[in-house]
Order: sequence, then structure tokens, then C-alpha cells
Amino acid sequence: MTTQQAPSLAPAGPRVAALPLLALCGVWLATRLGMAVLLVTDDIGIGGVSTEVSVLYARWSGRLLGGAFPPDDPTWQYPPGAGAVIMAPALFPWLTYFQAFAALALLADAVVTAALARAGGAGGPGVWMWTGGLPLLMHIPLARYDVQVTALAVLALLAVHRRPRLGGALAGLGAAVKVWPALTLLGTPRGRTTRLAWASAAAAAIGTVAALALGLAGPFGFLRQQGERGVQVESLGGSVLALNRLLGGEGRVEYRYGAFEFTGPYVTLVARVSLLLTAAAFLLLLLWRLRARRWSDATPFDAALCAVLLFTVTSRVISPQYLIWLLGLTAVCLTSRHTSQRPVALLLLPATALSTLAYPVLYQDVIDVTPVGGGVVLVRNLLLLAAAALSARRLWAATV
Repeated sequence: MTTQQAPSLAPAGPRVAALPLLALCGVWLATRLGMAVLLVTDDIGIGGVSTEVSVLYARWSGRLLGGAFPPDDPTWQYPPGAGAVIMAPALFPWLTYFQAFAALALLADAVVTAALARAGGAGGPGVWMWTGGLPLLMHIPLARYDVQVTALAVLALLAVHRRPRLGGALAGLGAAVKVWPALTLLGTPRGRTTRLAWASAAAAAIGTVAALALGLAGPFGFLRQQGERGVQVESLGGSVLALNRLLGGEGRVEYRYGAFEFTGPYVTLVARVSLLLTAAAFLLLLLWRLRARRWSDATPFDAALCAVLLFTVTSRVISPQYLIWLLGLTAVCLTSRHTSQRPVALLLLPATALSTLAYPVLYQDVIDVTPVGGGVVLVRNLLLLAAAALSARRLWAATV
């Protein structure tokens, strides 16, 4: 009598394991194609999203390649490292500046996606937070250089635990480009990891800025423009001023320093309160650093998200591209099962969608301070405020 052998299930394993990766690749390609189409057509709401690249960035690139930063341009408000990102499309002379910039943004997006999939699995919530969350901003991520900066921050966070020198160097490079990636090192464990990471970050940031300062004239002119900025209409303080105007108060919205800002009564007061709140956020984070006693592999991730959230909501400016930073940091948090920030992600997704509704879809209503425009920005900002408060509370509870 012959014994019937059970069919082998061995080949099914790799096929099943490959399904999340195939799904991820398919969704990424479909959503990024849609974002690219929106970038080319660029006719949603107020339109003109892509002109930031094709006109402004292209003009900056020409100045930089000519040997100088644009310090006389009030819209140039970025650290010297940003110049390297703005000039990078020149490495592809067979493409237009616009095409090369968008291609590099997509490349940085793909790098973030691959890093998150490697860290948390192709079916994990982290990579899907990024892959599905970024298209909520439509084509904005391809028309700003924040995806490239977020890539440096994400890679720094994912590397800092096992390779603190590399993680620190990436954070330092990011800080030289847009300052905030320095916050990714806030939650590094005390001792050798912190020393190595922070020393590498300082060396990378100083070295990058020094190299660019030696090669290009006027590297620190951005400080004047940044210091003179007012209260942007999309900021939390801007929502306060919008409510005042909707209730019959005075105030106007004017285009200043590359953004629409409020002018009139109470603006100076709101700006000063914003700076005080930013200082208070810094002190709170410093107190947390001194009091924290329990570290997990997720603590650096959670601390980075909390810090960037606190500085975002207290800022005089909340541009829609800031949500790119928050999506990337939240995605990193979700790669760890020990993270305390899962509920924060549930607040950031609708906040991201509302950011796109505010700009570019309803931006004319926002700058006209209509009830619809002001209401959308207010709800978005309240969600960000709630996310920051929740993030800080959960980080404190998990570590102190």
C-alpha cells in the first residue's frame, strides 16, 4: 500500500511574503504617478504650486552657480546647506531644472520608503503611513525640497541606535539644510551614543556650512530675512488673528517675505507670544531630557516627533510642506512596536488632508480670511495642537 504524500507548501512561503512588497510597490508607483500628473497640470485651487520650482528655485540655482547666495532676496530664508539641494538639479543637464528637481524629490521619496520598509517590514504601519500619507499633500512634496530634508532625518533616526556616528552625521547634514533635523538627536540614549552622535552631527553641520561659505559669497544673509518674518496666515497665531478679523477686528493679509502674513493690530503681540511659546517648548524638552529614565528603541523616534510637533505649532509659520516632516517622523515611530505615538498618527493624517484643502484648494479663501478658509486652517491647527500635546504627554509617561 502506498502512502499518499501531503502536497508541499514550501513554495507558498516566499510568494506570501512577497505580497506586501508587491502591494507597496504598486501603491507607491500609482500614487506617485498621480502626484506627478498633478504637478504638471498644477491647476487645483489657486494653482502655481510648481512655480516655486520652475521660477524661484531655478533663479536661486542660477545665483548659487554664479558663486553667491541670494542674500538680497527676501524669500531666501534657509541655511547655507539648502544651497546644495537647490543646485543639485544642475547635475542633470539633459533635463530641465523643473524635471530634475521633481526626479530628485521622487528619488528621495523612494529612499525613505525603502528605509521604512527595511526597518518595519513592507507590510508594517510605518512605511504605509508614509506611502499613503504623502499623497494627501497632492503635488506639494514634489515642488518643495522638504522630502529631501526629511529623507536625511529619517535615515539619521533609523541609523543612530546601531551606528551613532552615521546617524549623527546625517542629522548634521539635515540641520545644515533646514535646521530641524538636529532635533532627531534629542532622544538618543545618554552616554556613548549621545556623545558620538552629537559630535558627528556638529562636525557634519559645521563642515558643510564652512565648505559652502568658502565657495559662495553671502552665506548668512538668510538670518536677516528669517528674523524679520511676521505671522503667517496659516500659523496657529494666524488663526487667532483670523478669528479676530472674522469677529469684526482690524487686520490685513499681505504678501511679505515669500508668504502671506497678517499686518495690523495685535500682530506684534502674537509674534512675541509665539516666540515665548517656542522658548517654553524648548525648556519643556530640556526638562524631559533631564528627567527621562526609561529608554526603548523607540524613544529617539518618539522624542524627535514630539520636538518637531512642539516647534511647529509654536512657530510663526506653518507651511503645508511642514506636514512632510511630521509624516516622515511619524512613520519612523510606527516602525517600532514600542512607540508611544500611535494615537498621534491618527491626528496627523486628517491634519495633512486639511493642509492640502487650505493650500492650494481653498487658498484664496484663506488669504481673504473668509469663514471657510479661516475655519479649515483653524481646525487643522487645532489638530496639530492636540497632536503636540498628546505626543508630549505620551512621551513623558513612557520615559519619565
